Amino acid sequence: MRKVLILAGALAVAGLATAAYAQRDPAYAAARASGQVGEQPDGYLGIVGAATAELRALVGNINIQRKAAYTQKAAASGATVEQLAFTSGCNLIAQTSAGEKYKSPDGVWKTRTAASPERDSRCA
Repeated sequence: MRKVLILAGALAVAGLATAAYAQRDPAYAAARASGQVGEQPDGYLGIVGAATAELRALVGNINIQRKAAYTQKAAASGATVEQLAFTSGCNLIAQTSAGEKYKSPDGVWKTRTAASPERDSRCA
């Protein structure tokens, strides 16, 4: 139980870091709103379709920051980076808004509707 609570706390911090980054970067917000990027089950941001060099750089930078946060929290919690990333992916997909993109468990990009998104059966 303690490990689950630590993991949940670590994910909240990682999610806040991503949210703060999104508020600072209008390019990220625009790419998300236009469906050029979406959340993936592995906890990382993905590019939907073709991408410019600028979009690839933006997504790469965000994913580097996410991996750093997952790595730091994994070291502190005793969980693996992959466990933290997966749990974060579950939460980030759940937090998408209608119209935003996410990758379903079968690897297909979907657009979020008012209904709950399709998530991996291991998501809590």
